[in-house]
Amino acid sequence: MPRVFVARAIPEVGLILLRPHAELDVWPERLPPPRPELLARVRGADALLSLLTDRIDAEVMDAAGPGLKVISNYAVGLDNVDLAEAARRGIPVGHTPGVLTESTADLTFALLLAAARRLPEGERAVKSGDWLTWEPTWLLGRDVAGATLGIVGYGRIGRAVARRARGFRMRVLACGRGTIADAEGAEPVTFDELLARADVVSLHAPLTDATRFLIDGDALQRMKRGAILINTARGGLVDQEALRRALESGHLAAAALDVTEPEPLPPDHPLLQVPTCLVVPHLGSATIETRNRMAEIAARNVLAGLRDEPLVAPAPGMSSR
Repeated sequence: MPRVFVARAIPEVGLILLRPHAELDVWPERLPPPRPELLARVRGADALLSLLTDRIDAEVMDAAGPGLKVISNYAVGLDNVDLAEAARRGIPVGHTPGVLTESTADLTFALLLAAARRLPEGERAVKSGDWLTWEPTWLLGRDVAGATLGIVGYGRIGRAVARRARGFRMRVLACGRGTIADAEGAEPVTFDELLARADVVSLHAPLTDATRFLIDGDALQRMKRGAILINTARGGLVDQEALRRALESGHLAAAALDVTEPEPLPPDHPLLQVPTCLVVPHLGSATIETRNRMAEIAARNVLAGLRDEPLVAPAPGMSSR
């Protein structure tokens, strides 16, 4: 039977699909395999089922050897995989697109509401005994209904967020790569115009060399005073030190991040000391239904690759076999 290294325990629905057809080696720890362990465990593997936390580059492919037939990434993003190197070797790469759109959009809106209405600060006040009585000017947040939402990166998730925003009568601005031909009720604008007009800026762009630190100190200063930043895309889109300064100065009212760089942030990281910054541990796809669908797609990508069949969900721009 072909041998498959699974870099972390994925939901059982995916493993059930694989077991009858392959010998599985599943990394059992909560933390990802250390680099030496990853290189050792992939040796001789016919397939690799990786996570975003695993850097899959030429060294890993060399360690696996010439028998590696497919790489299946248990994620939508692929910035952890050297796609050019895989293509050069003729190794198809799969991912799990589409299935986490709605769950990530749900979390985006949960973070937006929590940041706008200062829910984390309110919870801390209750637990610390600082809730003395109802006060007319205490913990005042921002109205979401009728506010202007700027969506940076208007793909599947960005559009799903826009659909939710319409229920709150929000004005939606959108920018992304190229011209947005079908904005679905959003107003296509330039990045600079979006920063200047939006009450809330929500990031949904991929992390590339061009988008790293897209939200830097200059971009933050071009946002409206009192605006809110939401990031459920990739931590590297935001200069976190610049964000800390913008929050502490009061230029931004709040920020809510599902993704950071690095992940996790150490408990003593300065950003975690800012009361108006909400950070959650990369929960965008963390629903039972979504993670099960991801596991199924990742497993089917592996099986297709082992059979020299087209992948169910190949990486964009790559051959499916």
